[in-house]
Amino acid sequence: MGEPFALIGALLVLIAIFSLLNPRFATLVNLQNILSQASLPLIIGIGATFVILIGSIDLSVEGVMGAAGVSFVLLSANSRGGHDFGIWAWVSAIAIGIALGAVNGLIVTRIKLPSFIVTFGMWFVGLGIATILYGTDALPSLTNDSLTTWVSHIAFLFPNVVWLATALLIVAALVLRFTVFGRAALAIGNNEEIARSNGMPVNKHKVTIFVIAGVLSALAGILAAMQLGAVSNNVGSGYLFITIPAVVIGGTALSGGKGGMLQTALGVVLLTVLNNGLVLAGVSPNYQTALSGAILVAAIVAAAWSQRGRLRIAK
Repeated sequence: MGEPFALIGALLVLIAIFSLLNPRFATLVNLQNILSQASLPLIIGIGATFVILIGSIDLSVEGVMGAAGVSFVLLSANSRGGHDFGIWAWVSAIAIGIALGAVNGLIVTRIKLPSFIVTFGMWFVGLGIATILYGTDALPSLTNDSLTTWVSHIAFLFPNVVWLATALLIVAALVLRFTVFGRAALAIGNNEEIARSNGMPVNKHKVTIFVIAGVLSALAGILAAMQLGAVSNNVGSGYLFITIPAVVIGGTALSGGKGGMLQTALGVVLLTVLNNGLVLAGVSPNYQTALSGAILVAAIVAAAWSQRGRLRIAK
């Protein structure tokens, strides 16, 4: 499943099947809906791809999204009252992503704990911060219409959030392919010890990558709150489930050193099309979950099998 042509082929097959099952699937409105649904997982997936490329993993996504999203709404004009801090609401939310990402990176590089354990714990740290900030009052909703409508506003056929995700994807793809930083990420994932012996500042690169992942998760939390027009401490719920599998299905090796941003985009779109198509096909939600899970397991096993000679525990 990791080869781009295989992904494109699978995507075309799904599109053909769902178009036959429901004519509404192959419409501009539904295409806009699919790409809008794929945008936040793609933004998160960009950071996740960098992390997995260095042979690590970041499970703190939903906690970072929750903490950043709640912070953003409470510092913006909202139904609970208080002051509207404008741009500082954005700064605060992004700073949370930077801080949690930096802590992830520093613990992984300095204390040498596996990233799986560190970021899993940070997931709940972020969720705890979100819960404390949220408090026990009524659900806070944004009262600034310009914030709540920006994400879904159609510009040049597609919502703003789609163009934002596309811009970030292009920048990330260029960085990975044409910069020293991108080549360093691949080198670290291929063989960290050789990269270190060649004088590469491995720890610095790894911390930076975890910070990038934190910032993108925080941005996704902000955008999720803007989409919903309100926020709770679990605003990021469910995003990890689609993001990590999408990155792996796209062909980024769990062992690191192999993968790319465009493949991640294909993986995200593939899973989004699957979920959207099952809904329009009228499949029961219970069966949707089981079928999606089975397909994900099969796809990840196929991707992992092709990389079985290189697999090792994420570090």
